[in-house]
Amino acid sequence: MSTQVTAIRPPGPNPQDSSVAARRSTRETAIVYCEGNFAAIDGKTANGLVRYSEKFEILSVIDSSKAGLDAGQALDDAPNGIPICASLEEAVARAEQVPDFLIFGIAPSTGMLSPAERRIMLDGMARGMGVVNGLHEFLNDDPEFAAASAQYGVTILDVRRPREKKSLRLFSGRISTVTCPRIAVLGTDGAIGKRTTATILTAALRAQGINAVLIGTGQTGIIQGARYGVALDAIPSQFCSGELEATVVDAFEREHPDVIIIEGQGALSHPAYLTSTFILRGGQPHGVILQHAPFRQTLCDFDQIPMPTPESEINLIQNFSETKVIGLTINHEGMTDADVTTAIVENERDLGIPVTDALTRPADLLVEMVVRAFPEIGRTLVAGAA
Repeated sequence: MSTQVTAIRPPGPNPQDSSVAARRSTRETAIVYCEGNFAAIDGKTANGLVRYSEKFEILSVIDSSKAGLDAGQALDDAPNGIPICASLEEAVARAEQVPDFLIFGIAPSTGMLSPAERRIMLDGMARGMGVVNGLHEFLNDDPEFAAASAQYGVTILDVRRPREKKSLRLFSGRISTVTCPRIAVLGTDGAIGKRTTATILTAALRAQGINAVLIGTGQTGIIQGARYGVALDAIPSQFCSGELEATVVDAFEREHPDVIIIEGQGALSHPAYLTSTFILRGGQPHGVILQHAPFRQTLCDFDQIPMPTPESEINLIQNFSETKVIGLTINHEGMTDADVTTAIVENERDLGIPVTDALTRPADLLVEMVVRAFPEIGRTLVAGAA
C-alpha cells in the first residue's frame, strides 16, 4: 500500500467559485523556484503557494528533480494544473509572457541564498521579473541585486524586512480590547503544517458564514497574501509580542471578525524556533489547535533531538499561558490513510479532545472543533443561516 495519503482537496478557494476567475485576472503572475526541495520540508514556501495564493497566480515551479510532474499531484496527489519545470528557461518559455515575479520558494535553515541560487534570481531579474525574497538576508541591501533592480527596472520584495526600529511597537495590553475568540494554530515542531491548517480552517469558517480573519506570522503566509501579518522571526525579541498584539488589534478593529486565527511558528518546546512564546504572550489566544506529525521521529533540522509528544506539548502550552488546547490536527507525512485513522482514534482517546487531518478529512471537522470550544461562534453560524 502506498504511504502517500490522498488529500480530499487542496486548501484555498474552490476553483469552480465564480470569484476565483476574477481574482486570477488581478493577481500578479509568478514562477516559484524550489530546486531539489519541492514537496519536502525546506520547500514549504513553494508548497504553500502551490496550495493557495491570494496574491500571486502561480504559473509553474522549478525543481529539476520532479520536472514533468504536476505540482499538485507531486504534493497532495491531487492535480492542480501547475507544471514543474527543470529550469528557469523552460518555465519562462511555458508562460504566455514574462511573469511578473520569480519567488524564492525554499526556506533553508541558514536563511541565505547559495551562490547558485543567487545566479538564478539574478537571471530572473535580467529576464524582466521582480524577485520575492522571504529569506533573512535582504536583497535590496545587496549591491549586486540593487544594481540589477535599477538596471532592469524590476522590484525586489524583501518580505521579512520589519518596519523601522523607531516604529516597532511594544506590548501595551490592548489585546484585552479584542473581544472575539482568538485561536492559535501551534505545533510540536517547525515545518509541520501549522500555516496550512490555519489557512484551511479560516477558509472553512468563512464558507460557513463566519467572519474569520487569519493573522500570518511568517514569510509564506505574507507572500500568499495575508492581509494582516508580521514575520515575527525577523523582529528584535523586545518587540515581537507588541508587533503581534498590534497586528491582531488592527485586524479586529478593521474587520470586526467573529474569530481570529493566528498562524503559529516553531514550537514552544523547540530549542531553536521559539516564536510561539511571543504568539502566546502577544496574541493571548483563548484556544490552541496543536499540529503534530505522529511518524516524525526527530525535530526537522535537528535529527539528534526526539520529537515531543502531543501530551508534553499540551502540558507546556497550558502551563505557560492562560489558554486551552481545543484540538489536535495530524500531519500525515509517511502515513497511510489507515495510519491516519488510527492516529485520530488513539489521540482522541488519550487526549480527550477532537482530532483530525486538515488535508485528508473534511474541513467541516475543523469548524466543529472550533464551535465545540466556542459555542458563541456556533450561534453566529446559526444566525447567518436563518
